[in-house]
Amino acid sequence: MNKTVFSLLGCFIFFCGAYFSEAQTREVITLKNQWKFNKGQHPEASKIEFDDSNWQNVTVPHDWAIYGPFDKEVDKQTVAITQNGETTATEKTGRTGALPYIGEGWYRTAFSLTNFDDNKKVLLLFEGAMAEPEVFLNSKKVGEWKYGYSYFYFDVTPYINGKDQNTLAVKLTNIGKSSRWYPGAGLYRNVRVIVKDKVSFEQWSTFITTPSISIDEAKVNIKTKAFGTDLKLVTEIYDKDGHKINAKETETIINNEFEQNLKINQPQLWSPETPYLYTAVLKLFKGNVLKDEITQRFGIRTIDYSPETGFSLNGKTRKFKGVCLHHDLGPIGTAVNKSALRRQLSILKDMGCDAIRSAHNMPSLEQLELCDEMGFMFLAESFDEWKKPKVENGYNRFFDAYAEKDVVNLVRATRNHPSIIMWSSGNEVPDQWGSEGVKRAKWLQDIFHREDPTRPVTVGMDQVKAVMASGFGAIMDVPGLNYRVHLYEEAYERFPQGFLLGSETASTVSSRGIYKFPVEIASMKTYPDLQSSSYDLEYCSWSNLPDDDFELQDDKPWVIGEFVWTGFDYLGEPTPYDDAWPSRSSYFGINDLAGLPKDRFYLYRSRWNTEEETLHILPHWNWEGREGEVTPVFVYTNYNSAELFLNGKSLGVQTKNFKTNQNRYRLMWMDVKYGPGTLKVVALDDDGNPAAEKEIKTSGKPNKLVLDSNVKRLKANGEDLAFITVSAVDKNGIPCPTATNQLNFEVSGNGRFRAACNGDPTSLQPFHLPTMKLFSGKLVVLVQSTENVGNITLTVTGKHLEKGQLTINSEKQNP
Repeated sequence: MNKTVFSLLGCFIFFCGAYFSEAQTREVITLKNQWKFNKGQHPEASKIEFDDSNWQNVTVPHDWAIYGPFDKEVDKQTVAITQNGETTATEKTGRTGALPYIGEGWYRTAFSLTNFDDNKKVLLLFEGAMAEPEVFLNSKKVGEWKYGYSYFYFDVTPYINGKDQNTLAVKLTNIGKSSRWYPGAGLYRNVRVIVKDKVSFEQWSTFITTPSISIDEAKVNIKTKAFGTDLKLVTEIYDKDGHKINAKETETIINNEFEQNLKINQPQLWSPETPYLYTAVLKLFKGNVLKDEITQRFGIRTIDYSPETGFSLNGKTRKFKGVCLHHDLGPIGTAVNKSALRRQLSILKDMGCDAIRSAHNMPSLEQLELCDEMGFMFLAESFDEWKKPKVENGYNRFFDAYAEKDVVNLVRATRNHPSIIMWSSGNEVPDQWGSEGVKRAKWLQDIFHREDPTRPVTVGMDQVKAVMASGFGAIMDVPGLNYRVHLYEEAYERFPQGFLLGSETASTVSSRGIYKFPVEIASMKTYPDLQSSSYDLEYCSWSNLPDDDFELQDDKPWVIGEFVWTGFDYLGEPTPYDDAWPSRSSYFGINDLAGLPKDRFYLYRSRWNTEEETLHILPHWNWEGREGEVTPVFVYTNYNSAELFLNGKSLGVQTKNFKTNQNRYRLMWMDVKYGPGTLKVVALDDDGNPAAEKEIKTSGKPNKLVLDSNVKRLKANGEDLAFITVSAVDKNGIPCPTATNQLNFEVSGNGRFRAACNGDPTSLQPFHLPTMKLFSGKLVVLVQSTENVGNITLTVTGKHLEKGQLTINSEKQNP
């Protein structure tokens, strides 16, 4: 590929009535409440008259396994993880999070369609069901799917009981050895019923692109499918303030597809810095009768991948400052929650991150909507396995029958999001070896191109020698390398594309607030407490330190960016403690499982956030018993020089330089000897003048609790979450970085306690109980709104501690 140019007008199709009301033409029912759930085999559960009175009442989205308990026997696997370079099988106890996701589960609910008649069509849409869902409506099986991460729908019109009550039952089956991380369990994303006229838009058929964009105008091309005769399409486009800026109608339909071209004058381009979104309203008429209407937001932007410029957005070259994200949301598991996703993205935005890779599965529609709004470029991934297995019962069982259907649904459901700038057809698949793998890579890439010719396709490749030899890497639109920094130069010379992407980088491991001595660069280092050092110099056998990737990004114009493994810790894959109990979640995160930033957050922020100042000191300064011992001090900052002081005495000036990668990106005082008191750093500008300062102090004993919420108010919708950080401080208000006190939580008013998390990857305390230990002096409490407006108060208590209390307001949701 000499040069590939991809231009897109992104568009989000709001097929859900929860977002826009289109009652005159269609009704969208989101089935959230009044679900019954039971885990276990229930052969009669699909029947209308089945007695489910003793089943658990739940709301959907729902993850049945997140409530625990943690148990080392859950999905215990004796295996050699070949993609990690292991050759000897060992017992893995926390690989899938040690939570009880395995087994059969049933969900049941009922709904009525008051506006149903013979002219209506009814679709049943699932946005994610883990796993192997079988769907029954009014005692009849309407269909099944296999992939737990896929969106899918069924036309259930023949199964509807007219305007009477309809009983929906869903069977889910999770088996062991089917995942490499915690997959969750249940109806973990939304379920919707769509009622529309038989003369209507085909689901996921609308595709909007921009064949040409200039400063003065953009050409907007709209394709959409509908079935019937005497049809007319009317499209209206609105700017972000709701002003109509263009409209067009057409009666020409060829092979059931309409096509329109509209012009937007002085288009506002979508980018991470300016995520401008337009709105389109598509109306379908039969004669003069309105039959269907869908409302969509979209953004205008161009993308370009070429050997001359690397990657460019809207004509400007840039490099991806990205992270990989698994789909679990820490203490609430995989059950999708928009406020939890928004909090994640807000934290990443502050770090300067501008891109997300969904690893290694299809993203939620809520996540893509937020990326459109908040300004994140998105690499949407499909599979972790193809035909050859990584785990015994993984996706390899379904690849032949389902791979094309899953890719089609992924692309058609999401291709109109401006945030998506690339597809990934796989991650570290064993099919990287041999000619059959090359054929599969080409086959999948062709499906993506058929469904969306505007974006390139990549694969996260870790077997770089193999893909250079077989031609696998040469056929990809974008060659993505997972780690293997020592092979970048050779791959660049061998591959024809003229650029490389760091599709997965770093895999640095650390535990928030935990520091180990001596301070040294180490691979797969382990300790008796099953923690990793937050000096950020420890990594995995297949990977490297962040600094190695920084050097490639800075020095090689043909490296187009990186996606760091990972933005947040996630449940499962507790490397380097895969075979150690009770380790049950990852150490890779830049932020911990509670969403609290580790030190590494500030290392990336010092490079990525070019708009704001970064000045961060590590480690903490509570080291009773280490008096007089060498305790190195690191500073992460966007300044080039800084001077360090201990109790007012200068320990010298350090300046970034190119001697080693670490000296290039970190300021390090390696010979500091610990003494209690005040550690202060003064950053210096390029003229050597003081520009900023930061200090940390040795604390006394924990005395009281301080609470801080990420939001000041919640929406009274029964779903919105506040993430409240609880910190222990001494009598002078100095943070206590080693506090481990057991705390208790009580929520009063118009809210409820949802969960708590302290970020400790070895903690076995359940998330859903209102008690937990501090870890490194902090934890996070999740408070959820009800549907009633008013105040919500969280009270936190602990033995020998002054209680902490915080009140936030719950208010009506805007229509």
